Amino acid sequence: MKKFTSLLFCFVSFFAFSQEEEVHSIYFEFDKFNLKDAQIESVVAFVKKIDTSRVETVEIFGYCDDRGKDEYNFVLSTRRANTVKDKLVERGIKSKIIITLEGKGRIMLDEDLQENVPEARSKNRRVDVVVNFKPTTIEELRIPGVYSTIPKDPVVGDRIYLERVLFDRGSSKLTHKAKQELDRVGKLLMKYKNIEFEIQGHVCCTPSFQKEAIDRDTKKRELSKNRAQSVYKYFSFKRINKSRMTFKGYGNTQPLGKGSQFDRRVEIVITKI
Repeated sequence: MKKFTSLLFCFVSFFAFSQEEEVHSIYFEFDKFNLKDAQIESVVAFVKKIDTSRVETVEIFGYCDDRGKDEYNFVLSTRRANTVKDKLVERGIKSKIIITLEGKGRIMLDEDLQENVPEARSKNRRVDVVVNFKPTTIEELRIPGVYSTIPKDPVVGDRIYLERVLFDRGSSKLTHKAKQELDRVGKLLMKYKNIEFEIQGHVCCTPSFQKEAIDRDTKKRELSKNRAQSVYKYFSFKRINKSRMTFKGYGNTQPLGKGSQFDRRVEIVITKI
């Protein structure tokens, strides 16, 4: 059976303004909870990659595939979680910031992956390490042409990063806070009536062979498009003329190069003034 020991990050949600996160997954062999050398190297590479000075909290969740009894799988998934915790602490992660350590038991097969049942099961035998970071705003990154609001003298190509537009994991439905932020941006768009723009949805960290993430409501790989469309529909509801705007999902094809937490995003890109 194919073994998954390389460093993989899984998309789980868009960047949250109050707290950024990265998820690292470590995969195990059937009925095992010990780590082999390649898996340990994966953990080491993960810790080296992140800025540990910005880490606020860490959560560790263990899982099993769908075979076996529930009680046994809960014990096995907990042992897997504890094994990973021990390696993280050995590599410099402070144990006091690990606020969650939990075995979740088995994961039923995902409909999207049932074409290859052995592969699906191997991906479910894993531990997810969720690293939550202290907040950073887009202005601090100093990316030319990228703003958190419409600049005073906008030009074609300017990008407005909607850092407070939040979504639940795997969802394209707007939260209450997201709507509040879109209300603020919508008022500015009404002020600059000549601006035409594209609403762009982005995701990060899907495997290289999958450019898009799954929307849990539709069960299809169209999450970035659906999130962009949700923003489009909300602006339309707020009486912004549809002729001024388009929407498109870009999946993981346009990273900012500033860390995966900034690649889970929705942007407005000015196309005409």
